[in-house]
Amino acid sequence: MVRFAHLESTRECAASIEDIALALAQLSREPLNSDEARRRCLAIRDALVHAGVYGPVEAGDTATTTGSTPQPLRFRLAPTAFHLPPSDVTFFQQLGQDLLAFYKALNRVYQDSIRGTQPSWVAAYLDQGKPEALITYSRMNRFRNLLPGIIRPDVIPTADGMVITELDSVPGGIGLTACLTRAYDDLLRLDPSSLDRPPDRSPLIAGRDGMLQGFAAMLRTQQGEQEGCLAIVVSDEAKEYRAEMEWMAGRLREIGYQAFCVEPRGVQFTEDGLFLQHESQPRRIGLLYRFFELFDLKNIPKSELMMYAAKKGLVAVTPPYKPALEEKLAFGLFHHPELAAFWEQALSADLLARLQQVLPRTWILDPRPIPPSAVIPHLTIGGRAVSDFRRLAQTTQKERQLVIKPSGFSELAWGSRGVSIGHDLPQVEWASALEQALQAFPTTPYVLQEFHKGCLFDSAYFDERSDAVVPMSGRVRLSPYYFIVGDKAELGGILATLCPANKKIIHGMVDAILAPCALGPDIPA
Repeated sequence: MVRFAHLESTRECAASIEDIALALAQLSREPLNSDEARRRCLAIRDALVHAGVYGPVEAGDTATTTGSTPQPLRFRLAPTAFHLPPSDVTFFQQLGQDLLAFYKALNRVYQDSIRGTQPSWVAAYLDQGKPEALITYSRMNRFRNLLPGIIRPDVIPTADGMVITELDSVPGGIGLTACLTRAYDDLLRLDPSSLDRPPDRSPLIAGRDGMLQGFAAMLRTQQGEQEGCLAIVVSDEAKEYRAEMEWMAGRLREIGYQAFCVEPRGVQFTEDGLFLQHESQPRRIGLLYRFFELFDLKNIPKSELMMYAAKKGLVAVTPPYKPALEEKLAFGLFHHPELAAFWEQALSADLLARLQQVLPRTWILDPRPIPPSAVIPHLTIGGRAVSDFRRLAQTTQKERQLVIKPSGFSELAWGSRGVSIGHDLPQVEWASALEQALQAFPTTPYVLQEFHKGCLFDSAYFDERSDAVVPMSGRVRLSPYYFIVGDKAELGGILATLCPANKKIIHGMVDAILAPCALGPDIPA
């Protein structure tokens, strides 16, 4: 079992926080509330504002909108990167290959279910609530072996090891993480204490331009022999990410990749393919990077024309239009005993064991009754088996260390919307959330997942009201970005999101510290 920082108990977890805080202070060589720490935060802020990925609004405000263009969200800035011990860096380097193998197996079990060599209910679950036209499109032979070009898990360090709460193949934060990494690397280059290291050996995970290089390599692989430029198409629903993708497109152009970030309306269709109007003449699109969710297709101008062009081989598209690969309920399939033989055959024993440690128990909230002699696999209340999800409505606060979340094909399925944490709700509200989830099954399946509490970490951030760096204790979400190049999942960087300890759901917010991860000192067991 891979354990975060070799932690064996909550007490050791708490003890290690002091070690981490000490290590960070030693690495920065300055007290966290010093003038140097403040200078660093201001330099990072200025770099992000200049790049257009950090909103120049009043402190404490969220994003504002000017016309159709929102200003980027603000968040808290730390004077140092979030440091990971070498053992955890090794864990993340391995994790990408493990998750790529999982995606391949998930794609296979879906295809096998369609053909009848695996239970038919597997495909039925993965297709639940999806439009029939999209299902038919995703099953076309030309798309059968396509996988997402990016895999980004959300990983929580707990006292018992790393836990993946979900996987995302249309992730935000690509440009933001790349820009943050550059900003922190610039500070390291100006730090006299770092002059003894080679200029190309940044302690930041994957280096100064790991995100840019990984993204570019993935795009070239996905485009293949298809001639034309790259169009990063960002929907209105995802417009808060447009600024970071525009920044990313600019950096790609600097390294020779003709890349443009556009709204769906900017894509033009002809019988010869998709085009962008650029400098008074049309420019052919060779690769379309889909920065929009499949549930939102009906609201995206020209979405049918984009899909038609991909079907005819006139343009390459990534991520592919395969909603079965964007479902949180895949974790439920991984832990289902009836599919155990499939997973044992599809994955090596070592890989299977590693995934069993990091993928939490997950159940598909299916309201249909089961036979009296059956029980829901692995789900218990007070050590007793459960045969009906509605029995969970009467559980005690201690018994409901569980999370309810929409599975995938829903506007509530991203940004931590639609999430209900059992022990954080009064019993009446928990029962209501459970019933709503069960009732939504025909159109929006929900999942039930074990809750795993993250370790607390001490950090610091620049508080604009007091014009000083102040301490903060919180729980962290680590989001590594893996770029698929051939059969390799290349780690491009890791974004740490540290939320205040009183926040139950860890996600990007104005009160969270966002920072890239760097290699830190090892922590003794």
